[in-house]
Amino acid sequence: MIKKSEILIIKRYLRPKKKEGILKIISFFSFLGIAIGVATLIIVMSVMSGFRKDLIDKLLTFQPHVVVENVKNYQDLKKDIEKIAIQNNIKIVKANLTNLGEALLITKNKNKGIVIKGYLKNELEKLDYISKNIVSGNINNLDNQIGIGAELAENFNLKIGDSLTLLSNNTESTPFGVIPKQYTYKIAFIFNSGLAEFDTNYIVANLEILKNFSKKKLNQLEIRLDNAESSIILVNLVKNILKNNNIYSWVEYNKTFYDALKVERNVMFIILTLIIIVAAFNIISGLTILVKNKTKEIAILKSIGFNNGSIKRIFFLTGSMIGILGTATGIAIGVLFSFYIENIRKFLSEILKIEIFPSEIYFLSKMPSQIEVSTILYISLFSLLITFGASIFPALKAANTDPIESLRYE
Repeated sequence: MIKKSEILIIKRYLRPKKKEGILKIISFFSFLGIAIGVATLIIVMSVMSGFRKDLIDKLLTFQPHVVVENVKNYQDLKKDIEKIAIQNNIKIVKANLTNLGEALLITKNKNKGIVIKGYLKNELEKLDYISKNIVSGNINNLDNQIGIGAELAENFNLKIGDSLTLLSNNTESTPFGVIPKQYTYKIAFIFNSGLAEFDTNYIVANLEILKNFSKKKLNQLEIRLDNAESSIILVNLVKNILKNNNIYSWVEYNKTFYDALKVERNVMFIILTLIIIVAAFNIISGLTILVKNKTKEIAILKSIGFNNGSIKRIFFLTGSMIGILGTATGIAIGVLFSFYIENIRKFLSEILKIEIFPSEIYFLSKMPSQIEVSTILYISLFSLLITFGASIFPALKAANTDPIESLRYE
């Protein structure tokens, strides 16, 4: 239990006298280093979390969380998977039948290979993630009509009501030999997912149209969950219970992208932690100098009844208080900065006359930020452990001071 006398001495050491200016400078820079380190870590991790969330949300606009390939009995399989999900508290938002096909888009000026994604007509009209991303046109009545991405429409100068010709990989015999079949469709709507990969390369159509472009006789079951992170759990459960090895999560389809985000986040955390470690060395330096300058006082304290435990507590808590105050200040700055980071970005862009975080490069309209309580707690704990560890050595050295040797020549 810490005593009142020890608290008074700690307060005294945390506010050095003017003649002990070097200690004041070292203590200040130790505090500042920890605060900056913690704040920087919180800001960077918040931005990276926000960036990751926005990218994944955009990626999963048209890409499902779980895909089951080679579906034979659509309704029965859907019921089985929904039952497994309910038993394990996983919420399925939507499950629908789809298929993919490939075609060559032909115009007078240029051609382009595209991917056609087909849905059942009655399901397509109810899919919010498509209907909410339509920028023009209507999703109804897609019997012989299709929807195209905004960038594809812009690149080929296409608009609602225009007809486009698609060259299939299916062939037909003619007097001139075997040639690919051609099909013409009208554009019913134009969608904008926010990701160039989909908006440039995808066409959405009725599932019946896919018979002309897909060699796969079996369709796919696409499943969307309320939490994308639950997809891996659901995949493993379905594989174990239904013995279905043709089921994949979005993580498996985007493994390189997902792993890159994860590695980048971990590496950034390690690099920025060095700031806190450097600040911790300042605490060691400051406390070591403090112990050296206070050798006489330590001897006197021991002479009047302070034991080694009390001396250890005094110097350990002196260093720890610098760490605690620095960490608390860093958390406040980091959270505040992360919360208003978009306003700060706009302000700096106007002042410096440069575009910070351009949307055409990062595919995001604003600076993303997601403050996670768990990340802040993890950073705080890590910071405090480093500062506590840095305070141990000087505290042990102070406790081992011999009062007789220190007072011999006084």
